[in-house]
Amino acid sequence: MSLSLSRRQTLLAGAAAALAATPAKAAPFISHRPPVEARRFASPAVEALIKRVKAKVADPELAWLFENCFPNTLDTTVFLGEAGGKPDAFVITGDIDCMWLRDSSAQVWPYLPLAAKAPELRTLFRGVIGRQARCILIDPYANAYMHDPTARTNLKWSQQDVTEMRPGVGERKWEVDSLCYPIRLAHGYWRATRDPAPFDTEWRRAMAVVVRTFREQQRKTGPGPYSFQRPSTLATETLMLEGKGAPTRKVGLIHSMFRPSDDACVYPFLIPSNLFAAASLRQLAELATEVLNDTAFAADCVAFADEVTAALQAHGLTRDADGQPVWAFEVDGFGNAAFMDDANAPGLLSLAYLGCVPHDDPVFRRTARLAWSERNPYFFKGAAAEGIGGPHAGLNLIWPMSIIMRALNALADGDDATVLASLRTLKATHAGTGFMHEAFHKDDPTKFTRDWFAWANTLFGELIVEIADRRPALLARPLDPTA
Repeated sequence: MSLSLSRRQTLLAGAAAALAATPAKAAPFISHRPPVEARRFASPAVEALIKRVKAKVADPELAWLFENCFPNTLDTTVFLGEAGGKPDAFVITGDIDCMWLRDSSAQVWPYLPLAAKAPELRTLFRGVIGRQARCILIDPYANAYMHDPTARTNLKWSQQDVTEMRPGVGERKWEVDSLCYPIRLAHGYWRATRDPAPFDTEWRRAMAVVVRTFREQQRKTGPGPYSFQRPSTLATETLMLEGKGAPTRKVGLIHSMFRPSDDACVYPFLIPSNLFAAASLRQLAELATEVLNDTAFAADCVAFADEVTAALQAHGLTRDADGQPVWAFEVDGFGNAAFMDDANAPGLLSLAYLGCVPHDDPVFRRTARLAWSERNPYFFKGAAAEGIGGPHAGLNLIWPMSIIMRALNALADGDDATVLASLRTLKATHAGTGFMHEAFHKDDPTKFTRDWFAWANTLFGELIVEIADRRPALLARPLDPTA
């Protein structure tokens, strides 16, 4: 029996209030998952994986964190239904009741390996892929969407935006990665299942819109149709020059007006997002060939990816203090570049994780080391932790996502010491809540933002699953906090 939203929220709130009083170090650790009857989506395959992985985790607090975090997307953010006789899945971010193309893709990504043998997960992925296609067809320049495609935005910060706000759009910040993530998810689903069901005429139309939008935002023949302004005291919330952004020299890169943090770019060529776009276009070409049987569209995607890659090599690199090439964060095509990193993905630290570059690529390795250093103005080191943040949350606030991403890179590199150090930090900075947060203060983890941020929770779960599968010995003994 399904529960009304108000009843479910009451159950969730009651559970949260009761569990918040549980001491963080109490043993045994009590599950912070919602009651079974209040969970949004059930997957026997996910429950079996939780049981299998948890049995490998000797540290009781780390095991508890995993059990809370890994299913958080399914437990709390999925709204499953039907559209046109097919599955429809609307996935909210957590405490924001809208669906971001980026977040929704990332939130369900860690469940992909189970989909081939789990019919309930195939239904979920078909629903997410279909919903994302319909969102793109509403407006490819939006980053967030409403559950009701006929509704006006309910986000208070979007109410006065000066842009073309259509019904169904929650927020209209143009971010290149918003159109990359649905391709990554669709490609990952096809590789995992070989299920052609989601790739219908509607999805094909949406992918044509993606490519068209990327080309529009190369801005070779003019500024394109997009502009955005917001009455705000925050410079990161609006765009200069009548909403078109800073000037650029048109070199073949794709303009991104906002970062995956939803902060405005300083220079419109956001290099991590362009690397992501090139990789996504190649994945789309593979889908066009294998699923759509459209070799012409595939060839167009490959040619586009080649053009962006050539522009990245010509304009996307800068130098470290030793004169060695590293990826810039943003450039303008005139020779100006900004080096920094932001904890959101895509960022410089997450390029290998997203498949944009090989893990062993020397330019990526140098870039990642530089991003995790004081050369990055948003790298913070304090009494509680060190890590990357960004202007979105503010100075001295570290995002757990950056620590998780560093651990995933270290796992791929066989760097056990960094993996263990990351786990110790994550265990010590959840502030007794049993969940990851958007950000926490470098000196005091009890000062944090967003206590319900499903992407960070699921990403943490993905890390633990990866360690359990690839380096289980790292989980076979309790973590020593003094190591």
